[in-house]
Amino acid sequence: MSDTWNISVGGRSYGPYALQQMRTFVTEGRLAAHSLVARAGHEVFRAASDDDQLCTFFASVRQPTPSASGKFLTANRADDEDPGSIGHGRGTEEARVSERGRYLILADMKSSSISGLEDEIQNLGTSYEILPQVWLLVTDQGINAVRNALIQKLGKIDVLFVVDATHNKAAWFNFGIEAEARIRRLWTSQNEVSGAKSATG
Repeated sequence: MSDTWNISVGGRSYGPYALQQMRTFVTEGRLAAHSLVARAGHEVFRAASDDDQLCTFFASVRQPTPSASGKFLTANRADDEDPGSIGHGRGTEEARVSERGRYLILADMKSSSISGLEDEIQNLGTSYEILPQVWLLVTDQGINAVRNALIQKLGKIDVLFVVDATHNKAAWFNFGIEAEARIRRLWTSQNEVSGAKSATG
């Protein structure tokens, strides 16, 4: 039996992900008990809560409400309990939904047409393409809602990086494990350096 899993979102399969990654996805609210998963090498997807190893992760985690599309994320992202950390916060983003934010959106479209992504960015708020595949967006949507909407327009090999300049957050999709670890480390170390400067200054 394989110890890696693929996750199905919107008819697309993502992965494979190791057990620790799946645990992180559950903790961050990116994988729900009803999310469709299949062990690597298997073609039949079933609810994550039906998997013998994954089912234990859902007992102690309060599941967040699904996005408007009813789909949970499988994107790479980090936890964000305070405004200075990266990714999606449990509860913090919902409290800021009405606050307008400034986002920098960077995409590398390799398998999909860029027009769908451009249309979705325009639907989210006021936007301007400042460079090819780089947009500035002003919206009252949180970083999760922005990424949720945009990843639906991406193919399996397309990548996305979103920076919430207003709240000092980042979210991303489809970077490899090594790249994800480096992004987390770099973003976190920058926040630590900023905190140390303000403490000594």
